[in-house]
Amino acid sequence: MLRDAVKGDCAELAELINIAGEGLPCYFWQQTAGPGEDPWQIGQARAARDTGGFSYRNSVIAEVDGKIAGALIGYAVADEPEPIDTDDTPPMFVPLAELENLAAGTWYINTVAAFQEFRGLGVGSTLMRRGEEIAAELGLRGTSLIVADANRGARRLYDRLGYEEVASRPMVKEGWQNDGENWVLMIR
Repeated sequence: MLRDAVKGDCAELAELINIAGEGLPCYFWQQTAGPGEDPWQIGQARAARDTGGFSYRNSVIAEVDGKIAGALIGYAVADEPEPIDTDDTPPMFVPLAELENLAAGTWYINTVAAFQEFRGLGVGSTLMRRGEEIAAELGLRGTSLIVADANRGARRLYDRLGYEEVASRPMVKEGWQNDGENWVLMIR
């Protein structure tokens, strides 16, 4: 079952964006946390915002047997690329912003993830199809996403669903650990 997310889903949304982001979101929240501040609370607060790309308002929840199984978070990318303010954008996010700008006029899938116990049940495919429906409803030219080149499981799913690699940018890792070397933009 799919439903729109509500503010009460923010703890799960923070977990799921961290799963999809292979730990990058939590790493970033840790870097921005003040003394005694819990990084997960930062993530949950970001999910609870009414605006911004990572917001419960841009999220679809998948449930299995009444439990949150996964989520899709996405938004429309403007037809005209937005300039990247490199003074305010952390360096590790610049390659992601560059790639997103190459996906103008698409519905950008920021996150698609399922909790471990719900993997292999078609949750990811169902959420991806919902993203494609949203793109069509909005009259956009398709859907786009960015994935780490080393994330073979996600790449298999996206390949199977007809996504094609369009561009890539080297990762800027700072202290974040990931086996990948590049971010890959895929569009369908």
